[in-house]
Amino acid sequence: MIWHLVALFSAGLGAAGIALLLRMVTRKKLPKWFVPAFAGIGMLSYQIYYEYSWIDHKRTQLPDGASIVRTEQVPSIWRPWTFAIPMTTGFTVVDTAKMVRTEQEGQLLAQFFLYRFEKAHVDLVTSQAYLLNCSSREQVLLNDAGEVQGQVSQLSNDDPVYNAVCQ
Repeated sequence: MIWHLVALFSAGLGAAGIALLLRMVTRKKLPKWFVPAFAGIGMLSYQIYYEYSWIDHKRTQLPDGASIVRTEQVPSIWRPWTFAIPMTTGFTVVDTAKMVRTEQEGQLLAQFFLYRFEKAHVDLVTSQAYLLNCSSREQVLLNDAGEVQGQVSQLSNDDPVYNAVCQ
């Protein structure tokens, strides 16, 4: 996060430097408020770029075998541009490299983890173990001991989790 702040201030200083140069070139015909306004626009531009490129940056950090199965795009009132161009604020990943597939009584079972990444002031990551019956598309949560916990949920044929785990 500290490097993000350094980059934000650098963008502001760089934009202010460009504005100062433009003021010098025009022999100070541009108003004085032009420099801080340019600095603010530079900082805001960097912040918008950072927020929209967040998922691409996180995607490069994922290990081999991990695939994004869901994304979440929530518009915010304090980010009015997100109503026009949605911004990804969270995504769910299944790690197929660490998935365990077994066959019992003619049923293909897959035990896997779903990781949920959420964009916040400090990125949040949560994980949950699941067991999926690929034959019947039934999914259940697993606790830390690997025991079934909660209700059975039915996945559809076009569910991205089902396609990533069972296909």
